[in-house]
Parts: sequence; structure tokens; C-alpha cells
Amino acid sequence: MTTDKVERAIARFDRITETLDARGGTSREAAKRERQRLNRGLGRTAGRVGVAVVAVGVLTIVVGMLMPIGMFGFLAAVALAVGIAAILIAMPVREGIAPPSVTPDLANGPMVDRFDSYLFRSRKALPAPAQAEIDQISAMLPRLKETLVRVETLDPAAQDARRLMSLHLPGLIDRYANVPAGYRGESDGEGVSLEQRLVDGLAAGRAKLIEVADNLARADVAAFETQGRFIESRYGEGDGV
Repeated sequence: MTTDKVERAIARFDRITETLDARGGTSREAAKRERQRLNRGLGRTAGRVGVAVVAVGVLTIVVGMLMPIGMFGFLAAVALAVGIAAILIAMPVREGIAPPSVTPDLANGPMVDRFDSYLFRSRKALPAPAQAEIDQISAMLPRLKETLVRVETLDPAAQDARRLMSLHLPGLIDRYANVPAGYRGESDGEGVSLEQRLVDGLAAGRAKLIEVADNLARADVAAFETQGRFIESRYGEGDGV
């Protein structure tokens, strides 16, 4: 009997270790994507600063050709360039700090990126079981993005995914975060704890996002098969032109 207990304990430890390793890998991938987004934001800011400095320089040269600006004029131009650069650098460049909003001009790809960033920033404030669900959602977002970028924002499946990423899941997380810590261990009228309700909601949202990604991918497969059969029937050996 002791041997059985030891074996069960070892097996349980192995399962927990595998789960933690998987979560760690998912978290690292999410952090990597966030760093890449931040680097792109810094690159865009550097580009805007460079354009502004060049514009001020060109303007200074043009004015100097029309009238002498003197040392004070030159210093004023330098101060203007520095001021514009400081303003551009101080402007927020990171996307996804707040829950993403559904707007007609926001494409599906950036929508997924903003949601991914929101999950990464919200994860630490959630309990461990909810973090596990967040990790699983984050792990499937690259596949979801790959399918969503090929459809229009008004596609019904895309609309379902966009509502989940911009309204329902962020709303669930934000409402949980608003509950005082001392009340999070309580159960609701159905005997379900707030933590479990959060986990169940995240799991339901993840299942729906997986369904959207699978349906879009299957539609692509069906379209490919249809095109292949058409070409075979139209241009196959023995068919006329």
C-alpha cells in the first residue's frame, strides 16, 4: 500500500511539473510577443522623432535663406526640435494597455494583438487557476490571428471573436479585479466561488475562440478542395479546352 501511495504521489508530481512547464513556456511566448510589440512601438516613435527633427531643420534652412536668423534663431530652432521630440517620446506608444475596443477601422490582426497584450498585462493580478486559463488563451491566439487576418471585420465569425476579445472577456476580468480581495473567496447564490466563476468564464471564452479559429480554418480547407476539384475537372488529362 505504501508503494501505491508513493507511485500515485510521483505520478501527481509529474503531472504538476508538466503543467507548470507548459505554462512557463506559454508565459515566455506571451512575454516575447509583448516585447516585440513594445519594440515596434519604440521604432515608430523613433521614426516620428526623426521626421520631426528633419522637418524643423528643413524649415530652419528655408527661413535662413529668406532672412538671417542669427544665433538666437538657430537656438530657437534647436529648442523647437528638442521640444517636439520630447512630446513625441512622452506620448503613449504601447497598444493594448486598456481593453481593446471594437472600431470599424481596427483590423482583425491588430485586434488580436491588443487582446494578447491586455491578457499579458492582466495575468499577474489573477489567481493561479485563472492564470492557467489565460495561458491557454494566449497560446491559441497566434493561430486565431492567422485565420482572422484573412477575413473581413464584418464577417460573422470575426464579429463573435472581436466581441469576446474587446468586451466580454476583458469585462469579466475587470469586474473580478474590482471585487475587494476579502470578498473573492465567497460563493454566489449557486454555491460557486468568484474564482471558479472567473475560471469557467475564461474557459467558455477560450472554447468559443477555438471554435471560431477551427471553423475559419475548415472553410479555407473546403475552399481549397473545391478549387482543386475544379482545376482537375477543367484541365485534367483527357479533358478538352
